[in-house]
Amino acid sequence: MELGEGTPRQIRQVLLLFFFLGGTLVYAETWGYSVAEEAEIGFCIANVIKDMDSSVGVEDLAARGARVIFDDYKSYLRLDLQTGNLLLNEQLDREALCGTTEPCILHFQVLLENPLQFFRAELSVKDINDHSPMFLEKHMRLKISEGTSPGTSFQMDGAQDLDVGANSVQNYTITPNPHLHVKLHDSGKDRKYPELVLDQTLDREKEPEFNITLTAIDGGSPSRSGTALIQVVVVDINDNAPEFERPLYEVQVPENSPVDSLVIRVSATDLDAEIYGELSYSFSHSSRDVQKTFEIHPVSGEVRLKSLLDFEMIQSYTINIQATDGGSLSGKSVVIVQVVDVNDNPPEIAMTSLISPIPENSSPEMMVAIFRIRDQDTGDNGRMICSIQNDLPFLVKPTFKNFYTLVTERSLDRETRAEYNITITVTDLGTPRLQTQHNITVLVSDVPEGPFPARLLDVSGAGTLAHSYQYEVCLSGGTQTSDFKFLKSVTKSP
Repeated sequence: MELGEGTPRQIRQVLLLFFFLGGTLVYAETWGYSVAEEAEIGFCIANVIKDMDSSVGVEDLAARGARVIFDDYKSYLRLDLQTGNLLLNEQLDREALCGTTEPCILHFQVLLENPLQFFRAELSVKDINDHSPMFLEKHMRLKISEGTSPGTSFQMDGAQDLDVGANSVQNYTITPNPHLHVKLHDSGKDRKYPELVLDQTLDREKEPEFNITLTAIDGGSPSRSGTALIQVVVVDINDNAPEFERPLYEVQVPENSPVDSLVIRVSATDLDAEIYGELSYSFSHSSRDVQKTFEIHPVSGEVRLKSLLDFEMIQSYTINIQATDGGSLSGKSVVIVQVVDVNDNPPEIAMTSLISPIPENSSPEMMVAIFRIRDQDTGDNGRMICSIQNDLPFLVKPTFKNFYTLVTERSLDRETRAEYNITITVTDLGTPRLQTQHNITVLVSDVPEGPFPARLLDVSGAGTLAHSYQYEVCLSGGTQTSDFKFLKSVTKSP
């Protein structure tokens, strides 16, 4: 049912708000485990029994339906119910899981049913040095004016390394030469890129060009490296560098913008004439994500989408742009692109367990099902409402971290109704609102009911005093007999 329809029935709704139910439903401590990426399948991470409270033993794991549930529903680990060991279920690739994010944390829960209990845990995937630094451009061309003063520095595109921390790029070197040396520049967030510093004035008439090799070295053990060839071209004097109209541009782009959409147009000017005033726009030491998502026209300065955006993956981009004139002088500007979230992800429902049939004499608030909901959007687009039909004797209750339980509202009567078809509806609060439904069937099992009618049988004979009698209780499916005694004698009438 869509929200807002005119109907006399009210939908029982539960806003997705996290709260703690108290008691022992959610264990207060969060367990922390770690494993190196690419560890072999079956590798033992830890034993959960050691971290659980003293009331849980290894024999309880199978009896209480223990299982491991990750936030993204993947099965990275499996729980050995015979030992309590957490075992690696697949080889983990830290770069595929987290990209450049560090630390790489996978959140999960160990769930016990009957009674319901959650234990929070997180798995830290440690980086190993399994990638070499790589320059996006293997061949670079650097133009330096012959009038450039010694000490002038030239920013070069740095190498990309999928590893993080100490395993990422730590240093740069160049082949020995009398003209240039390399200087390491740290831009923050563990990103380092090289600058070439001029040692002496160049003379185009003596040496119009020369080549050097730039090497990027990571901090792993053993270390890995990558190289790029730089062709240095000495050009005639150029005394004016390009200047952008703005040092910083900020723009917002909806994540559903089509490929080739115009993001922004940047503009720079150069006071020099002819070739020295002709500008070419390009990206400068940009990340791999920028390179594969955006492109810039070298003449117009238009920045356009090269691939689709995804707010759930990346929320903002920093694009470094340079305008280079014909004499190799350049001006720089920065474009900040904020990706605007749109409601493009419907809610998800994952059923964890379902009990059916249930006995008709079940007490109120008996647990029937456990399920989990998720919406990958943010803000109102990610807020959700969970409901079932209003005319059913069941309630939906939030438990822990997007987990919900379906419980009975009152005792059931199989003779009145033996089967319930329940539709769980989850609707987000985005524009437009997206909805997901999941149908389950719950059967009600019969329970024998009493009291039963009894028929007294005289076994003493007419007209005699009897101290003991036998009675017969009539039950469906047969009879049951038993002896009883009066507290005092009675006379049997003829």
